[in-house]
Amino acid sequence: MGILRIMMLPKIQLLAVLAFGVAMLLIENQIQKLDESRAKLERTIARHEVAEVEQRHSEYGGGREVPPIVENDDTVIIYNRVPKTASTSFTNIAYDLCGKNRFHVLHINTTKNNPVMSLQDQVRFVRNVTSWREMKPGFYHGHVAYLDFSKHGVKGKPLYINVVRDPIERLVSYYYFLRFGDDYRPGLRRRKQGDKKTFDECVSSGGSDCAPEKLWLQIPFFCGHYSECWNAGSRWALEQAKYNLVNEYLLVGVTEELEDFIMILEAALPRFFKGATDLYRTGKKSHLRKTTEKKPPTKETIAKLQQSNIWKIENEFYEFALEQFQFVRAHAVREKDGELFVLAQSFFYEKIYPKVN
Repeated sequence: MGILRIMMLPKIQLLAVLAFGVAMLLIENQIQKLDESRAKLERTIARHEVAEVEQRHSEYGGGREVPPIVENDDTVIIYNRVPKTASTSFTNIAYDLCGKNRFHVLHINTTKNNPVMSLQDQVRFVRNVTSWREMKPGFYHGHVAYLDFSKHGVKGKPLYINVVRDPIERLVSYYYFLRFGDDYRPGLRRRKQGDKKTFDECVSSGGSDCAPEKLWLQIPFFCGHYSECWNAGSRWALEQAKYNLVNEYLLVGVTEELEDFIMILEAALPRFFKGATDLYRTGKKSHLRKTTEKKPPTKETIAKLQQSNIWKIENEFYEFALEQFQFVRAHAVREKDGELFVLAQSFFYEKIYPKVN
């Protein structure tokens, strides 16, 4: 009998392992079905919202009063927002203004927040943005890498804008955001919830969530849809990101000077951002999203990250963006009695020929 019990024990253990494996497969299957159901629901809601907008547009042709034609009605802005750069705070301003200023705001929701689109999705997106008349003027925002519209043979190109942040500060904010969330949706369970390890402890122990490779994000977002853009530490990617920032973006601000960024945007694009500065200063949503339980890293932690080549290249890009923004700001605003104000138009036309009788 004793020998029989010994022989049966491994069988029982094997059955238990098999039962556990089957249970895990069933749970994963249910999770996948829930994800698919959620995605279908999101698509249904999106289609419903689009249908409502298109219906409102069609009703204007049915005897109702036609809204006045305004300048730059075909303008499209793309804000390919970098995570944890105050992007939600800024996007909320666009949502608050869209009704009053008569433009559309659309969130680009990519599967699993993947910033790189497939080639077929790139074609679809470019076609949507350029030909979707009912959504113009439009403000598109989402965590997507820069996409070169000229490669797709379209005539009109959107206006790109963005905001960058000190690389280490951005990573620290994202690290704690994954663990504790923020005050925007405090009840939402985050991916790393329950992990109490501080950022300093993570760096000290060589954790993956705080590795220098995690700093590599702002450069690829500006570099775009090339494989080399996502090669951490690539100087080619750095130079391409710099080129795009200067040549393809109307304005790139910095998180640390967000109000100045908004002020310049309002002056340059009042069609969209009229009233944005006052709303940022006085509105309830100005600083809506704040990461909770965030502890500033020690000098030792910062020094350790700054030894990496990845930080040096990412920081070079940030300093480049900061210098460019400060150059734009110096020629756009002035300070008086501690307050910034936008400069008035400083050019005019003369000697216009031929003369009109």
